[in-house]
Amino acid sequence: MRELVNINGEVVPGDKPVITLNNRAFHFGDGLFESMRVVDGKTCFLDAHWARLSTGAALLQIGLPNGLDRGSFEKQINDLVQRTGHVSGRCRFTLYRGGGGFYRPETNTGDYTIELKALPEKHHTLNEQGLMVDIWQGMRKPINELSRHKTLNCHYYIMGALWAQQRGLDDCLLQNDRGNIIESSSGNLFIVSNGVLYTPSLSDGCLGGVMRAQIINLALANGIKVYECSLNPQNLLAADELFFTNAVRGIQWVSTYRTKKYAHRLSAILIDLLVASTR
Repeated sequence: MRELVNINGEVVPGDKPVITLNNRAFHFGDGLFESMRVVDGKTCFLDAHWARLSTGAALLQIGLPNGLDRGSFEKQINDLVQRTGHVSGRCRFTLYRGGGGFYRPETNTGDYTIELKALPEKHHTLNEQGLMVDIWQGMRKPINELSRHKTLNCHYYIMGALWAQQRGLDDCLLQNDRGNIIESSSGNLFIVSNGVLYTPSLSDGCLGGVMRAQIINLALANGIKVYECSLNPQNLLAADELFFTNAVRGIQWVSTYRTKKYAHRLSAILIDLLVASTR
């Protein structure tokens, strides 16, 4: 299979340099991205990804490139899927401010790249072994308008993931500047108590995850109650289940938080509903 990337609408070989150092994404992290799951050659939840990309671009005041709209977004991703032959994979769309300048940009017009990496699993799959996690207290994520968007500044997630790795954990839980538990280093957070789903509110500073919204909608459509609210460590200890969500992996269940053990009954039900919804 060929390794190809899309640079501003042009498909080029992906095994050689494709951008220069004079790039605001590299210099300043001046942009945002979407990670999407391709299943059977089809990209899941494109409308939701496009909506988040568009609102994030507006927030960062990055103008969408000429000719880039919802239709061309899908068309170019599909073209890359066909050319590479990666019918199951992770697709990353990165939008960044083009042109030069230092902190003050010379232009607000956007440039973009599309990357596609093959995945061995044909669909979203629930992990066989539950994750071991703990709360990372080294830094707290601030609550602001940027909190819910996938900007190119990912240091909270990187530092949290490194902390977990150094302690032999699979992932960690992040807190906001009020001390509430808001997400993991790799996705949004849900807990289950007495058959009811609870997830941090966007007003608490968690990422506005595409998969988070899908799981909420699937649960409600199947008679499962969902509440968006603030969560603290005591809620984790009282929960029956704990799981994380993201657009590529779907649902990842947690087996252990410190000395607390969890089941994954509802997680298994929801992953089946997710797979059925994308066929």
